[in-house]
Amino acid sequence: MMKMKTGTSPPVIGGGSSGNEWESRPGGMVVQRRTDQNSDVPRVIRVRVKYGSVYHEININSQSSFGELKKMLSDQVGLHHEDMKVLYKDKERDSKMFLDLCGVKDRSKLVVKEDPISQEKRLLAKRKNAAIEKASKSISDISFEVDRLAGQVSAFETVINKGGNVEEKSLVNLIEMLMNQLLRLDAIIADGDVKLKRKMQVQRVQKYVEALDVLKVKNSTKRVEVNKSVRHKPQTQTRCEQRDLLSFVEEEPRNSNASSSSGTPAVVTTKWETFDSAKAAETVKPVPPRFKWEFFD
Repeated sequence: MMKMKTGTSPPVIGGGSSGNEWESRPGGMVVQRRTDQNSDVPRVIRVRVKYGSVYHEININSQSSFGELKKMLSDQVGLHHEDMKVLYKDKERDSKMFLDLCGVKDRSKLVVKEDPISQEKRLLAKRKNAAIEKASKSISDISFEVDRLAGQVSAFETVINKGGNVEEKSLVNLIEMLMNQLLRLDAIIADGDVKLKRKMQVQRVQKYVEALDVLKVKNSTKRVEVNKSVRHKPQTQTRCEQRDLLSFVEEEPRNSNASSSSGTPAVVTTKWETFDSAKAAETVKPVPPRFKWEFFD
């Protein structure tokens, strides 16, 4: 015979009138024998559940848990199964406990009450999950926008590295858009995996901003070099034009003074004079140039 700590009379296993009410489980624990032990088909029992002043009859498997009973009562009672607490013999039963092991039989009576503490915990967990989902969605939207801006960064980088020039305003606007994404990321409050995702996006945006700063410096240096080369060419051309204009202005008044000093009109005669070409060549002397001309290749 074996004594139980909770019972007033010792149960008998394997003999006597109470030999069919107890059984030994692996590990030496003695529990009440299941009523449907010899049957392979699960036994369906009918239990009466009281909620407030209303009774509900539920047909359920005797080997089911109290958690499954709560789910079946959820539609009839109008409560979430996590907001219920089930009492059997004036004792609250855990959702993981089984009906038959707690002594619930056919026509047993149970009481269901609303659990405000469990309801509050469930609502807090629901709000937390909703905040996590919202933060995750915001991060995914920002990631999509950063992907679009990253395409523009790569395009500007290709143009500048090949020697091209980009408007500085375009680079500045792109940097501002990336900084706005950083502000959106800073406004997101998250924990766990969502916080890690936000950190990765922040590092990604910072990398693109640094790359744009480098491209901005390269673009400005190339623009300065182009401006210097463009300014140098027109100066040489204007100097040549000014010199040609001065030479033309100086020659014109001299020709006009020579014609006015003669004063006498030209006389045309029919007598022609002959000149010796050799003597004329000797008398004509080369005149040195009055201006020094510069030649440009």
